[in-house]
Parts: sequence; C-alpha cells; structure tokens
Amino acid sequence: MAVARPADHPAGGPAASVPAPGAAGRRRSRRSAARRRPRTTPAEAVPPRGGALPLGAGCVNPPIGDDAPAEHVDVLIVGAGLSGIGAACHLRRETPNRTFAILEAREAIGGTWDLFRYPGVRSDSDMQTLGYTFRPWTGAKAIADGDAIREYVRDTAREHGVDGAIRFRHRVVRAEWSSEQALWTVHVLRTGTGDTVRMTCAFLFVCSGYYRYDQGYTPDFPGTGDFTGTIVHPQHWPADLDYAGKRVVVIGSGATAVTLMPSMATTAGHVTMLQRSPSYVLSMPSRDALADRLRRLLPAKAAHPAIKWKNVLLATLSFQLSRRAPRLLKAVLRKGVRKQLPLGYDIDTHFAPRYNPWDQRLCLVPDGDLFKAVSDGRASIVTDRIETFTENGLRLESGVELDADVVVTATGLNLLAIGGMTLAVDGTEIDLAGTVAYKGMMLSGVPNFALALGYTNASWTLKCDLVSQYVCRLLNHMAAHGYRACTPLAPEPSLPLEPLIDLRSGYVRRSAAALPKQGPTAPWRLYQNYPRDILMLRRGPLEDAGVRFSRLPATEPLAQKLP
Repeated sequence: MAVARPADHPAGGPAASVPAPGAAGRRRSRRSAARRRPRTTPAEAVPPRGGALPLGAGCVNPPIGDDAPAEHVDVLIVGAGLSGIGAACHLRRETPNRTFAILEAREAIGGTWDLFRYPGVRSDSDMQTLGYTFRPWTGAKAIADGDAIREYVRDTAREHGVDGAIRFRHRVVRAEWSSEQALWTVHVLRTGTGDTVRMTCAFLFVCSGYYRYDQGYTPDFPGTGDFTGTIVHPQHWPADLDYAGKRVVVIGSGATAVTLMPSMATTAGHVTMLQRSPSYVLSMPSRDALADRLRRLLPAKAAHPAIKWKNVLLATLSFQLSRRAPRLLKAVLRKGVRKQLPLGYDIDTHFAPRYNPWDQRLCLVPDGDLFKAVSDGRASIVTDRIETFTENGLRLESGVELDADVVVTATGLNLLAIGGMTLAVDGTEIDLAGTVAYKGMMLSGVPNFALALGYTNASWTLKCDLVSQYVCRLLNHMAAHGYRACTPLAPEPSLPLEPLIDLRSGYVRRSAAALPKQGPTAPWRLYQNYPRDILMLRRGPLEDAGVRFSRLPATEPLAQKLP
C-alpha cells in the first residue's frame, strides 16, 4: 500500500501587525493615520495599523518565552480563514480605534479554502450568501471553486488592510482569564520555531472553524496493508497524484465525495463512489440566471441584497419544510434526482436516505455534474459496506469485488472545538462540554469570549457576519458604559440541554459529547434561522438576564461567583 502524502506547503513569509503608534504617532491626527496603507512586515515587526504595540516595538526579535513581558491587544482573533478575516474587517470598520491581531496556525490566509486542494473543491452554498455583507461576491459563478474563494478571502484582507495584522504559524494552545485584571493571557506556540510567546487581550474572538486541520477522519478499515494501490484522504491531497486513466474508488457519500466523483471522472478510467448509505442531493445551476438578470437591471447596491435575500428565503423555506413536512421535501428531492438519471436507475438504493432532509446537510450538485457522470458511464455508485481491502481493491460485504488503483477516503472530519486550545477562568479549567452557548456565540461562565460558528443548514458566513457585528456592538456598548467584562451566566440547572450541533452526520456524532450544549429557548438556543438571528444579534438588546456586565475588575475569582 502506498499512502499518498501532500506536498510540503511553502514557507510562511510575512505576518504580524499591530497599530498603536508611539508618542510621535499619537500626535498625528487620526484621520491622516487612517489614510496610511498598512505594509506587510516580518512576524515580529510592527506595522502601523491592525493590532497593538508590543513591548520593544520595532525590534526584529522581541522577548520570547513565558517569562517575557506579554504583548497586549484589545481584541485577539484566532484564525485567518473566512470567518477570521471577516471578523477583522468588521472590527476595522465598526470599532476603528481598537487594536487587534490575528493568530493563524498555518502559513496562509483562507482556512478551509487554502487547506483543501482536492479536484473540483468548491462551495456547497451560493456565493451571494457565502460572501461578506460588506464586500459582495461579484464573480460569474454562484457556486464557486475553491481557488476563487481563496482569492476572494485574500483580496478582502488586502483591501481592508487587515492582512498585515496576521501572525502566521502562531498556534494558540491556552488562554487564561483573570477577573482581577479583566484580561486574557494567551499562550501561543510559534510552530515554525517551537518558541512560545504570551499575549494579553481584553476580548478573545475564536474564528478557528470546527474541525482538525492536521488530520481528517479515516475509519480503521481492515486489510489496508495488503492494498498495492494508493490511498489518499481529501484533506491531505498530494499535488502530484496521477489518476489519469486509472480505476478510482471514492469512499463516502457526503459533500466531498459528491464533489470528487464527477471531477475525477473527467480524466480517470472510471470512478466508483462507494457509500455505506446515501445522502440527499440537490442539483442547481452553477450560474444564477435570475441573479444575472437582476445585476443587469438594478444598481449594484440594490442587486446584491435582492439576490442574497432571494437565496436566504429559499434556503429557509427548504429547512422549515424539512421540519414541518419532511415527506413533501423528500418527494421534491426524489423527483429532481429521477429527472436526471436514466430510466430504471435504482434511486431507492442509491438516493433514498433513511433519515429526513436536513438531519444531515443536503449535498449540492452544480449543473447536475454527478448525474451526467453516472449517466454516461464514466462513474457509478455502489451502496454497500466494506468487508476488507484486498491486494487489488476492496471486497464488500455482499461479496462484490471492486478493483482500484486509487482509493480516496472521503470519510469525514475530526471535530475540534475552539482550535483545540484550553481555557481557564481564574484558575479553574473550563470544560467545554459543561458550558452552554449564549446566542450561539458565547459560552456560559467564560467572560469576554466569542466563537464564530456558522450555520449547518445555510451559508457559514451568514451567521459569522452576524456574530462579528454583534461583537462590535458589544465592544462599543462596553466602552460607552465603562464595562470591563461581559459574562454569560449559566442557565437554570433544570433546563434541558442538547448538543450545540444537532446534525446526525457521523463527524458530529463522534464528537458531540465534547461540544458545548444548547438549551430549548433563547438566548440559549441555536435556531439555525438567519432572519431570526438578525433580530437577535443585529438589533436585539445587549443586556438581558442571561449575561452579567462588570464595570470594575472582580475582587474575587469569577469562577467562584457564578451560580
């Protein structure tokens, strides 16, 4: 067996920023400072904007180690992916006088869209809702490929001057809150050198996604050592993998498998998608004809909201229909599949899941590419279980043998909350599984902390944009009222709780016990409803019975004061 390895990523290059100018700079007007374009500098240098002034400002090599004085920023963002860059842009736009820095464990902007490089990688949401509210997507395709999304995120960072605030190869390993100081102390590993540094911040904003970047999930399949072909996981796709003319088996039935099969079928000899059980699939054009028409007829400022809300309402209708009339939505999806496959194709076996729509995410099929690959014989779907790998492929429980030169294990992710860091409040360790999410973005008993967690039934960015806007509102509110800390309180012990993410997908069920919880009603409920969240996060009150604001640092540990 040859296990394909990804090519090494290029070295990380430039990175961090921090704006607070020195005394001479403070004498300059804010207006003239705002006009200056931040420059990209080495990780330890100090650009003019985008973070805080570290100790030894301007030094190429500031102090390193746990004994060194800690650099301070007002807001520390963890992650430079889609949500992290969005958070930084919102801070720059809506709280312009605050200092911030972005810590990114890898060496590039983009998160998911830089990590995944498998054939055909693309969005599974339309770009009008996946794009940022403050920088609408203007590309021709409504369903965009990964390269275009990655460049969109990078261009956004450059245009809004937050790229200089990023410290690449900086992994947050631990954060400790002090009520006495009203500060987080954050321990950071520089992955390129192995050095550790400390930073402090008044607010910690985690935008690190929800899964492990360094390791995808692969079941312990028997017999892999006997297989003489190549096994590869989509999360670690090798740049030099040659599958032209070869027999390929893609194991899985989720969005990645549904994307890979038709893409690889353009050059492979044949591609078989081997699924244990099917998923719901929905075909839609990669270009939105109505959106194109609206762009021609309306000014850009009117066209984008119209297109976005058209897509939001359609997605909301689909989800609500799945909750209220699942049989009807099943019939609609089934009819859409039947129309695109040859007469007599076994839809009941290969496209009829045992669960209701939106119990797991629907898989998007742009321009019907999966159905075309099946219809013209370039690809096929097999629904069965693996008994073992063999020398030449796989043997299934039905006794069928699948020959393969390349096997792709599109078998899912390993969930990882808050980037794997640990949290402590006044010396007490925080068990994430023992916390309850407040408004789907803060955690009970954890002060001055927010988590960017997107929707599971719609575009990720829709929710993350709202979370960033809420954080900016919260910070401005705290400054206006002299508050130093904002802490969601634990709900009543009698409140029934359930996992924060309620999908039935395997990657969620494997890790649900380690996730924060949610309650049955607001503000403890994650409703997965964008219109409702707008009212709560963008327009709703900031002070309610579920949260405590403090003007002065606590004189006793907060962990002891909370009920």
